[in-house]
Amino acid sequence: MSLVHTIHFSPATSSRRRFPAHSIASLRRRVFPVRASLPFPTQKAKYHRELEAAVGIVERACRICVDVNCFPHLLSFFNFTLLFGSWENFDTGNGDGIGQVQSSLLSSDGGIVEKKDNTPVTIADFGVQALISLELGKLFPSIPLVAEEDSGFVRANNLVDSVVSVVNDKRSSSEPLSDDVVLEAIDRGGSAAYLYGKSPATYWILDPIDGTKGFLKGCGALYVVGLALVVEGEIVLGVMGCPNWQNSGDSLGSVMIAHTGHGTWNKTLQVSNDWSRCLVDGCSVVPEARFCIPESQSWDSLPLSRSFTAKNDADSLGDNEIHLLTTCCGSLCKYLMVASGRASMYIQAQRDTAIKAWDHAVGMLCVHEAGGRVTDWEGGELDLAADQVERRIIYPPGGILVTNGKIHDQILEMISFSSSTV
Repeated sequence: MSLVHTIHFSPATSSRRRFPAHSIASLRRRVFPVRASLPFPTQKAKYHRELEAAVGIVERACRICVDVNCFPHLLSFFNFTLLFGSWENFDTGNGDGIGQVQSSLLSSDGGIVEKKDNTPVTIADFGVQALISLELGKLFPSIPLVAEEDSGFVRANNLVDSVVSVVNDKRSSSEPLSDDVVLEAIDRGGSAAYLYGKSPATYWILDPIDGTKGFLKGCGALYVVGLALVVEGEIVLGVMGCPNWQNSGDSLGSVMIAHTGHGTWNKTLQVSNDWSRCLVDGCSVVPEARFCIPESQSWDSLPLSRSFTAKNDADSLGDNEIHLLTTCCGSLCKYLMVASGRASMYIQAQRDTAIKAWDHAVGMLCVHEAGGRVTDWEGGELDLAADQVERRIIYPPGGILVTNGKIHDQILEMISFSSSTV
């Protein structure tokens, strides 16, 4: 069974559209067939229908990210200084101020707005959430959605026209949607949309763009559109779309999927049926492992720093030195690295803020089905259902350890020893 979508980039009818006519013409000529056939027999894959649909929807959502990145006027709702104060304050990790920010942003009058938690957000975040909400609601109307954004921010910052235009360009239907319909679709994933209670629940979890800072940098920085389905409290399927993922060879962009009991797989974005099986790496010795950590945390802040020094150059490692990969941005791209075998582990220290379900759910399943393991720092399972009202927070709220499974217990012992000697 396959699910085929043809994506037509048609202009919205709103007279308030904010991008020039030549862009509309070029978009109108571009048609992308998306075939979401699965790489394993579907007879025993209970949720194959939902997974096939999710692959096609996430691929279409990735087109929003790519096209918004290509057209700077779609990002121009506020001065860039609202987020960073000045261009010089935007540090990409290369020490060059402006660094690898999309060059197209330099000629715009702005680009990003900032949420209350000090994280950047673009119209692509809201557009992706609206599009995925609309498509899932049409195909699976009885399944609620837990997602990161809500429309209050869009309304308050005069972003409605831009978001609606982006969504209308990428929908499977050519009939344009009204502002209210798009805003309601965003709010379908908001905190007030659905109350779950104590019983095991079934719902989608969406991170429209995990790693928005990577999305803004362009030039190869990673970001992920992540979607997972939870059925009766268990994560049963997941899809991660990563437009900047470097595949073997020259192709760019990847889709990773997982279905409980059927493994983890990936293929080139927007390419049909070139699936390959994903397995974690075979490293069984901690000093030989390849490590990932959050951009917001330093190696010295982690308990393993008491045993090892971290270096980015794998060719110059000495005794008690480990290879730290520079992978930006967001948490889901680190899960993708571990599940694909490009990294051995991802470790995240305890944070002051709550651990959000959308930052981890799809990655947890992909790593597990690839042969890896995900726990807290004490070896306990992460609990998606402990937030009984909204299902937005993961418990316990401590550190998270993601590994290939082979070095997991060794790392847990090192963490425990380090904590006991503090």
